[in-house]
Amino acid sequence: MGELILNLQVMNAQIISIGNELLIGDTVNTNASWLGEFLTGSGFNVTKVYTISDDFNDIKNTIRTSMNESDLVICTGGLGPTHDDMTKKAVADLFEVGYTLDEQTLEYIKKIFEERNIPFSKSNHGQAEVPENADVLFNKTGTAPGMWFHESDTYLAVLPGVPGEMKYLMRKRVASKLREAFGNIGYLYSHYIKTAGIGESTLSDEILGDLSEYFENGVSLAYLPSPGGVTLRLNSRGKTEEEAKDYLIKLIQIIYEKAGRYIYGEGKDHSLSEAVGELLVKDDLRISVAESCSGGLIANSFTDVAGSSKYFDGGIISYANSVKVGQLGVSEHDLNTVGAVSKEVALQMAKGVAEKLGTDIGISTTGIAGPGGGTKEKPVGTVWMGYYQKGGEHFAIKAMFTKDRLINKERTKMVLLETVRRILKKIDTMPYDLKKELP
Repeated sequence: MGELILNLQVMNAQIISIGNELLIGDTVNTNASWLGEFLTGSGFNVTKVYTISDDFNDIKNTIRTSMNESDLVICTGGLGPTHDDMTKKAVADLFEVGYTLDEQTLEYIKKIFEERNIPFSKSNHGQAEVPENADVLFNKTGTAPGMWFHESDTYLAVLPGVPGEMKYLMRKRVASKLREAFGNIGYLYSHYIKTAGIGESTLSDEILGDLSEYFENGVSLAYLPSPGGVTLRLNSRGKTEEEAKDYLIKLIQIIYEKAGRYIYGEGKDHSLSEAVGELLVKDDLRISVAESCSGGLIANSFTDVAGSSKYFDGGIISYANSVKVGQLGVSEHDLNTVGAVSKEVALQMAKGVAEKLGTDIGISTTGIAGPGGGTKEKPVGTVWMGYYQKGGEHFAIKAMFTKDRLINKERTKMVLLETVRRILKKIDTMPYDLKKELP
């Protein structure tokens, strides 16, 4: 099996994203990340991603450089009808060819304009003209066709920058071209393991340690940290998806043996709120939330999951002290003496929302999200989180986060959800080794 993997042909691919709007930040370049995932899953080794302007020479020179360095180039953007859409002109100039009219595209564009009762202009007619050496990739989702080129042992796909059109052409037109051009170049499989409540360095150095003995036959491991936790991405390459998966079995097993208590699920898009929901359903428990500094973020994460009504009843966003008192029964005396950001208030909020909404579990957040509002005793990033379970545990935990408001909200959400997960899984430690503080 190992020899088969080593003998697989590795093809390099590069991505070029064109558009001033990408460079100045008006538009987020989601195309590049989607293409990187698509090409990697198709067996290509993506070596570079260029983001360049709509300048004629930049486009021409970047495509030339990229084609000299790789086996496949995917270029997106700059195919519209306006004067700043220079990609087609740059490609024709690069290959020193003229243009030909693609009748199928022309008729389709005319049909679209007629159906929408929009005047058909000279610039729209020009969209149906393509370089003479191009294979037209017919686009049913827009007016700009894609183009496929084969020059000097390198393949080039030129696609619209509109994400929906680009994805349609990659799936419906380019994918078959790749199979024709490259045959079976293998499959690069990515497996994602999601962890929470532990930092990247601690997970790597103290929990997992040196795993290099498992890195054979193209197997690799990457740590992807975020404010919400650390995702482990395991890669392997095989002639088929199943073969690639087989090479990861031992590595996955050892990761679970060493870090199982920190793992809440698998899959790139698997969320911690989804994992908590599954445990609540399993134990036939219902939960509610009382949020101050997180502002409804935890409730939103529960309702992001289809079917969350099975375990989530609702919440109270008690941002003002008057709401804490009137809706959750928080003591005015405690608010005036120890303050809203305190163990006492977090405990009362968690119990208050559970009793108010009649749920088995209540959780709460109260803190100083920032960037202002902090004091020497309670600096920005100070957050108290409460947990209450009818007939069970009642405690609060204190965390010190950052000075960034949005990061603090996200971390509050993830730490509290991970706290709930660990209680339901009967794991005796709290996230990041935080300490339970009892009433």
